[in-house]
Amino acid sequence: MKRFFAAVSALTLCIGALAQSSNFQLGKFVEIQNAILRELNRSYVDSLPVERMQKAAIDAMLEALDPYTVYVPAEQDEDFRLQIEKSYGGIGAIIFKPEKEGNVVINEPYADSPCAKAGLVCGDEILEINGESVVGKDAGECSSRMKGQPGTEVKFRVKKLRSRDTVDVYVTREKIHIPDIEYAAMLDDGSTGYIAQSGFTEGVADQLRSEILKLKRQGMKKLVLDLRGNGGGLLQEAVSIVSLFVPRGSVVVTARGRDPKDVVTYKTFRDPLDLKLPLVVLVDSGSASASEIVAGALQDMDRATIMGQRTFGKGLVQSIRPLPYGGHLKITTAKYYTPSGRCVQAIDYSNRNADGSVGHIPDSLTHVFYTSRGREVRDGGGITPDIKLKTPEYPDIVYSIVMSGVLEEYALGYVREHPSIAPASEYCFDDWEGFLKFIETKLKDKKALEELRREDIVQFIEQEIVVRYWFQPAAVEVRLKYDSQLKEALQAPLI
Repeated sequence: MKRFFAAVSALTLCIGALAQSSNFQLGKFVEIQNAILRELNRSYVDSLPVERMQKAAIDAMLEALDPYTVYVPAEQDEDFRLQIEKSYGGIGAIIFKPEKEGNVVINEPYADSPCAKAGLVCGDEILEINGESVVGKDAGECSSRMKGQPGTEVKFRVKKLRSRDTVDVYVTREKIHIPDIEYAAMLDDGSTGYIAQSGFTEGVADQLRSEILKLKRQGMKKLVLDLRGNGGGLLQEAVSIVSLFVPRGSVVVTARGRDPKDVVTYKTFRDPLDLKLPLVVLVDSGSASASEIVAGALQDMDRATIMGQRTFGKGLVQSIRPLPYGGHLKITTAKYYTPSGRCVQAIDYSNRNADGSVGHIPDSLTHVFYTSRGREVRDGGGITPDIKLKTPEYPDIVYSIVMSGVLEEYALGYVREHPSIAPASEYCFDDWEGFLKFIETKLKDKKALEELRREDIVQFIEQEIVVRYWFQPAAVEVRLKYDSQLKEALQAPLI
């Protein structure tokens, strides 16, 4: 017994020494940093760029940690909130400003937005914002001037697309929320419902519930929940979504912090919507965080068939902490674990493929866990799907065109020449030769055009065009026509 107490005492002393050592090192670091800054301020030959030094120092310090712990200064708070909440006060449109000396072009108005209600359409040119010319201002400056408190008014001087008249247009700003449910509809087989979800902001679980009920009334017998490219969001919304499909009280995810006592287990807290509806969840390398919680929990409980490609591998929980002078620290406070006990966080932050997906991880570095039915699943990085789906491949020229913004320019020109088009379900692109001539003026490498085939890029052209006439859901509708992964998933057996 004496030996036992001696061992406990030694362990306690050791832990205390480690804590003191850590605190000493932190105090030493702060003292040295302050001494350097005081000496620079007193002796450096030129005036100090204090703000630039501060940002560089903080960023360099946080880079030694994980990629998700970041400092957000006060001036970036609005953009930060938009990333988290996907909402802002504004007119509800994506703008395009090809050059600083040009006008602002309404590129894509959102459905039912203040912009659309005021009669602004794709192709309208904004010359002035509240009496001040847009010439000489970049797109970011113009966008900031359009934003403001909901209920306030902004005045535009506009050159209309069709009539070419110059008129004053008054738009009352509203709270603009970019919807997480991009599209929900029955597929052509008449029994499969499809929902594309792009995020996990507040209220998305209730929206999803509502859409599922609508699809069930239309005869849905199987649901495809598409989380491809969904970078995540609120953990609680992920828990609420899993609640729709599993018994109340089921463990969805466990978050474990630095302190062994800092453990939070999240369970479903509502009665399920449907325990038997066959469910497919589509994922890819862009599915991260809350998307992985949903996919991992439903996989561990054998409640859904996960299809696609291995997910991103972000198994960390971030919290927002206020800082002096209006800034914030987004800090990693825990790791999360799926019901089987696995952590989906990538073992090595830097071991990533070119597309951002988790690099190869030898099985020897991973651990085996088991689903409720005894199927093997592994940790080490992301959620590995039950059924892998082939990723479409395109020539480099297609990626170059899509990422460069050239398609947007072409689509704006197309809108100017075509007052209307057929609905998205019927629309077929009909200006291939004109498109090639336009692209030729934009590409430096003319030989690259030889690689460009209509079948490789037509879906992206059609999406850019239909969204400007029929809004965002139309773009998803076009995308589904060409979606080889979805077609493969519909033919695959469920677990």
